[in-house]
Amino acid sequence: MELIQNTPDLSAYLAADEVIDHHHPLVRETAARLAEGVVDSYGYARAAYEFVRDTVPHSQDAGDPRVTWRASDVLELRTGICHAKAHALAALLRAEDIPTAFCYQSLLHDDDGDDGGDDGGSGHVVHGLVAVRFNGAWHRQDCRGNKPGVDAQFSLDGERLAFPVDLQSNEVDYPVLYAEPHPVVLSALKAAPDRPHLWKTLPTAL
Repeated sequence: MELIQNTPDLSAYLAADEVIDHHHPLVRETAARLAEGVVDSYGYARAAYEFVRDTVPHSQDAGDPRVTWRASDVLELRTGICHAKAHALAALLRAEDIPTAFCYQSLLHDDDGDDGGDDGGSGHVVHGLVAVRFNGAWHRQDCRGNKPGVDAQFSLDGERLAFPVDLQSNEVDYPVLYAEPHPVVLSALKAAPDRPHLWKTLPTAL
């Protein structure tokens, strides 16, 4: 699949805003700590990915009802669904001048609510991940967090995503690389009082 930037301006994939607030002291401090001991930007990207994947529990896996969406809040509260964790990872990567995009899949949810749950009966839910740019190419990464049956890894040599799509189940890999989180996803996150409510309002497709 060819990944397509929604803007040709690469600097847009380094920007900070109210969601990807990589100017926030906590984001800067976390980035500086992760940068210690790594030899290059690739090593930093892997360290940041593994930090978000492994130390910020996916709220469904942890049974945490809180909803986060701002990167600094995700890092402070150490909780979030896939979209929130993608926001945190993007902030850490952009803090070290690594272009980072947001990308999405539409996946068939399972019974334990993998970024889905009761989504109103359609059976699908939009799942969020990021793409990083190295050596002139984009590479998708999924930091939602591993568990039995899910083994996502940071990789620039072939994707190691949490959920490869199943076309027979009408799952979709969206090729667009967004410089900002998709507004429909972000609106659902901001409006949700808790995660059970969020499961009912997350988009099923883009």
